[in-house]
Amino acid sequence: MTDPAKALNLPVMPVPKGTLQDHVYGKLSDLILNGEIAPGQLVTIQALSDAFGVSTMPVREALQRLTAAKALTVISGRSIGIPRLTAERLLDLRKVRLEVESLAAEWAVEHTTPEMVAGLEGLVDAMTIAAENSDVKAYLRANRDFHFTIYKAAASDVLYAMIESLWLQISPFFHLLHGSGNYPVANVQHERMLQALRVRDPTALREGMRNDIEGASKVLLALLSEEK
Repeated sequence: MTDPAKALNLPVMPVPKGTLQDHVYGKLSDLILNGEIAPGQLVTIQALSDAFGVSTMPVREALQRLTAAKALTVISGRSIGIPRLTAERLLDLRKVRLEVESLAAEWAVEHTTPEMVAGLEGLVDAMTIAAENSDVKAYLRANRDFHFTIYKAAASDVLYAMIESLWLQISPFFHLLHGSGNYPVANVQHERMLQALRVRDPTALREGMRNDIEGASKVLLALLSEEK
């Protein structure tokens, strides 16, 4: 399902002074959630240290947190990458995501604003263009922004943190959905969610969210079955 492991080239991304571990953790989380680290890609502690302009210590500490969260794992030596996805783990993640993310969608409806809807419209357009141009990273960034705009609108820090933890584990595998043609299919659900927000329909928004999660999970499960 994945290509042989290959090193990932990182741009320079200096972090501000302060609690370096938290800043590095945030930067690493963004790399994962935005699809910058795909399954099969490797990155070294030194490469991250150089990219962030910090010593290796805060990088190691941040990596320990992400490893404990099952978002990253040691692949070989000092190289880290995305943990292998099993069918059992995928099904477990799907089960929890269906409940937690659809709940956040319901809660978001009462906090919907015209500005929020306009921003989501732009993100749906961006995903459409990215899918047409086979620009995987652009699609994944817009997809993350679309979903997390809704989750943020739920106005629950606890729920938001839970969803982010789930996405750290599953979002790297959204790379694999491109070849299946899932991106345009997913965007149909994004359009439905957008319409539900326009008319403030929590039931329709919940259904669109669940359909989006189910659709991606079915494709990933089929890909895992092909590996056997």
